[in-house]
Amino acid sequence: MRRVSFGRTGVSVPAVSLGTWGYSGANMNNGVSVGWTGHDDELARKALVRAAAEGIDHWDTADVYGSGRSEALIGEMWGDVRRDTIFLATKVGWDKGGHDHFYHPDVIRANFERSLRNLQTDVIDLYYLHQCDFGPNDEYFDDAIALVRRFREQGKVRFIGLSDWDARKIMRFIDRVEPDVVQPYRNVVDDDFAESGLRDWITKHEAGVAFFSPIMHGLLLGKYEAPVSFPEGDFRRNVEGFGSAAVIARMQRARKQVEARWPLHPQPVLHALIGALLADAPTGCVLLGQRNPTQVVSAAAVGEALKPEDVAWIREIYREG
Repeated sequence: MRRVSFGRTGVSVPAVSLGTWGYSGANMNNGVSVGWTGHDDELARKALVRAAAEGIDHWDTADVYGSGRSEALIGEMWGDVRRDTIFLATKVGWDKGGHDHFYHPDVIRANFERSLRNLQTDVIDLYYLHQCDFGPNDEYFDDAIALVRRFREQGKVRFIGLSDWDARKIMRFIDRVEPDVVQPYRNVVDDDFAESGLRDWITKHEAGVAFFSPIMHGLLLGKYEAPVSFPEGDFRRNVEGFGSAAVIARMQRARKQVEARWPLHPQPVLHALIGALLADAPTGCVLLGQRNPTQVVSAAAVGEALKPEDVAWIREIYREG
């Protein structure tokens, strides 16, 4: 596994790091399906052990993943994996906790303490503001960033991160947050990393970057042969492409073209989809879901950045089919 320097954190992380949204199980939040069905705790535990053995030692979770289930599963692992060998990230900002806003100060305090308990740790290496909605007129922003910085001053957090689905929203707050690491949504189909100005900011400020949903929740792999629906509680039911025959067919065509271009690679599709994102992010990694040991082995086989001509090619075939 290729490793990268995670910007000004100075921490070395694997180019393909471990995302644990998939450890949620079925889950609802404010009436929306936000989980991941088909989860198996025992397989996830085996995946975490295998990840550590493969050098995939940057684990990313959030308080909202399974309403704490993902965090708690990780916290149970310290008998099998040494805590001090894992760079551990979690987030706050998608759970209202009975209040009127995700970033109400009482929510942040309560959820931070819950995260520490769930993760069975005294220190969180990287603590993200999970999204950039800070209420009308951004009224919750000042308290939110003040609290997170206080956690850092108290030695309970090492580094601060900022995340959102929309890179332009991240850019609205990035100078006020001054994050050590940024976590934007990015894949070869949905990508405003450069156009938003985020790439240039990261370069200028020597920040780390972790891209989430690099395979669009599995849709880009081309593994589905027909439209598929997911049960309530599964976030993928919100992704229209899974229900589109045209999109499914386009993904299959793209997969076959990628396999023909890299016939000797053990994971050609993952190699292409992930390598394209790493090509212009020298301080970056991707967060890839790894719910079982087989997926960990697949993740460990990729992580090399693509050449510019390959990046252009892969974007074209996925966007145009």
